[in-house]
Amino acid sequence: MISKTEERLQAIKLRQQGYSYNEILAEVPVAKSSLSLWLRDIGLADKQKQKLTQKRKQAHLKAIETIKHKRIKLTNEIMERSQKEIGNLSKRELWLIGVCLYWAEGAKQKEYNVSERVFFGNSDPDMLKVFLMWLTKICDISPKDIKCRLHIHESADEVKALEYWSNELNIPIEEFEKTIFKRHRPKTNRHINKNYYGLIRVCVSKSTNFNRQIAGWIKGISKNI
Repeated sequence: MISKTEERLQAIKLRQQGYSYNEILAEVPVAKSSLSLWLRDIGLADKQKQKLTQKRKQAHLKAIETIKHKRIKLTNEIMERSQKEIGNLSKRELWLIGVCLYWAEGAKQKEYNVSERVFFGNSDPDMLKVFLMWLTKICDISPKDIKCRLHIHESADEVKALEYWSNELNIPIEEFEKTIFKRHRPKTNRHINKNYYGLIRVCVSKSTNFNRQIAGWIKGISKNI
């Protein structure tokens, strides 16, 4: 059995090597109060302090990584479960989904602009896919009457963005209308994310009356809830 003196000397030696209290307790199983008493006057050299600080940083990073993996795992489980809750959608449900999408993101006719066509803009590729499907499959709009245009900040990569949207929406690049660039304001500190691809604005040709029809559908939803 190791004597208290030997335990104390071993604890001091480990501390001088830059070990933390918890690490020392793993090697020298004594009461923490005893350890604190033995080591209260034991200073650490700069090298040992750096070692101890580095260990704490590594432990902190490891804890953050563990939390991250748990969050990702939980997120995936929740999303998989919630996706299954949706199931197959009926044509009526798809119709109502499209109406609500336009309600949220589409251009509405106003008193000062009573002939507004159907315009829908967003940067979410999944939302745009649903909306384009809604136009063609649910509302029987001809694809030749649907035009897409990229709106993007002038400092971003237009070619990369067009390639991205072409792949996401399955639309040839040459079928996109001329890009609209957002001008930089000198007073703002604009940061362009590497995954920034601007937004797509969908326009339906000769759709003034169709916009009015959508407005009626929206009104019907609001009056029947």
